[in-house]
Amino acid sequence: MMNIDSQNEQVPRESGALAPEQRPAQQGKTNKIVREVLSWIELIAIAAGLAFLIHTFIFQPVRVDGPSMSYTLLDDEYMIVTKYDYWLGEPERFDVVICRYPGRGRTNFVKRLVGLPGDTVSMLNGTLYVNGEAVDEPYITNHANYDMEAVTLGENEYFVLGDNRSSSNDSHLVGTLSRDQIRGHVRLVVFPFSHFRVIE
Repeated sequence: MMNIDSQNEQVPRESGALAPEQRPAQQGKTNKIVREVLSWIELIAIAAGLAFLIHTFIFQPVRVDGPSMSYTLLDDEYMIVTKYDYWLGEPERFDVVICRYPGRGRTNFVKRLVGLPGDTVSMLNGTLYVNGEAVDEPYITNHANYDMEAVTLGENEYFVLGDNRSSSNDSHLVGTLSRDQIRGHVRLVVFPFSHFRVIE
């Protein structure tokens, strides 16, 4: 009876078949590629999540569109708008804010917050009055060309005006805003770089 030594037996291989010692090397290379792809997907997901959180809760850049805030803000300037301060606290009178109007969806507007809940706001001969007192507004170069009877704001009502009083679609036309329509606080102009400044 013939004995066969399986360790020395020569078995012909089919053309194109991998030798046993080649298979682990190729499999290891495939696993490495898969791990790298998954790592990139994880990094992209983390970056997207951080960008969403920053944009929603911390700050965002916004472009000025139109002349309604001249000369505090100019058309096509880019400003930094913070969100966290209005998540943690309340808007203050004369803040420059990003807001939304009733019936205008997610369109953002930039205006100055001149009236808080409980305030009485009016306009006479181009001068703003809050609670019966004339307001000194050194940032105004284009005064209002309209008069406005006194409006007393309710518990959840805010009044906004553009600094370009003679050319602004604001609360004297669209009415008061609710607290959830005040979306952010304008802090800086950052572009063009030559226009960099703090907004007050």
